[in-house]
Formats: sequence, structure tokens, C-alpha cells
Amino acid sequence: MAGSAKAAGVGDAAVRRATGRGWSEWFAVLDKAGAEAQPHREIARLLREDHGLSGWWSQMVTVGYEQARGLRKKHQKPDGFAVSASRTVAAAVENLFAALADPRRRSCWLPGALAVHEAIRPTSLRAMWADGTRVDIACSSKGRGESQVVVQHGKLPNVRAAERMKLHWIDALASLKAYLEG
Repeated sequence: MAGSAKAAGVGDAAVRRATGRGWSEWFAVLDKAGAEAQPHREIARLLREDHGLSGWWSQMVTVGYEQARGLRKKHQKPDGFAVSASRTVAAAVENLFAALADPRRRSCWLPGALAVHEAIRPTSLRAMWADGTRVDIACSSKGRGESQVVVQHGKLPNVRAAERMKLHWIDALASLKAYLEG
């Protein structure tokens, strides 16, 4: 794998800086350890305990390895597929939260059935999409009248649904931005 190659969306140079090895070196280490036949949890444990990687990097290298070896598809999680999208808007976090939590305001920028079942003002919402999949939304203040929203849509049934919902949320958050800044 060349120095500019990526696995799990992370470039070889970034992995090398953080872990001391590039992707091809990690793949060789994991192949030698028989990781292709091990569950995700065991591969991550091996990287953490035997190679001293942090919890985050052990997960990242494990996902990169699984994707490279065809053991995991893009967006795949243990409970299905998941995608995320984020956007920074020129609005106070309280206004952002209200545009997400209030059904009337939400309908101005997000058509469709989003059933909010838990809201913690002004930082997060948990909801169900019309098809029963899970949507988690986080809001944070960025200061100077700006806020960020991050949507994570999980328990999607397949890659196709994940890619469709990724595009949906990118468009929806652009509409939210226009609604709040308009």
C-alpha cells in the first residue's frame, strides 16, 4: 500500500504518524497473527494489548484491516450500517436545537417522519426514522454565534441504504442551514 493510500478513510501517513507503522505494515502484522479468522473485538484487543495502540487507534486499524480483507463493508457496524453527516450553521445552539426538536420548525426543512423520543436541551436528540432505524443528533456551540450539528443514522440494513441516507442527511443539513441562516 503506497504512502498516500487509505483504509477506513484514513491515509497511510496519518496512521504512520499516530502508530509508528503504515497500513501495509499493520496488515502484515495482523495477517501473521491470524486476524482474518478473529472477531473484531479480538483484533482490537491484540492491537491494544500486544502493540500498545490506544483504544481509538486499535479500533481504526481493526476497521481498516477488516475492510481491506473483505471482512467488513464501508459503513458497516456490528448492528447494521451507519452513516453520519455534520454542518456548521450561523445560529446559536439554542436556535439550532429548537429547529431540530420542534416538529413545526423541523417540518420547514426536513420533510418526512422523524419521531423524537428523547431530547436533552440543547445538546442532543434521539429519534426513530420512519423505517424504524435510529437517528442520533448532537448539537454544540462553536462560539461567535455558530453551532455544529452532527447526525448519526444507524441500524441501516445495507450499504445501499447507508449511501442513500448519507446523501439524504447532507441535503437535509444544507436545508437546515438555509432555514436558520435565511
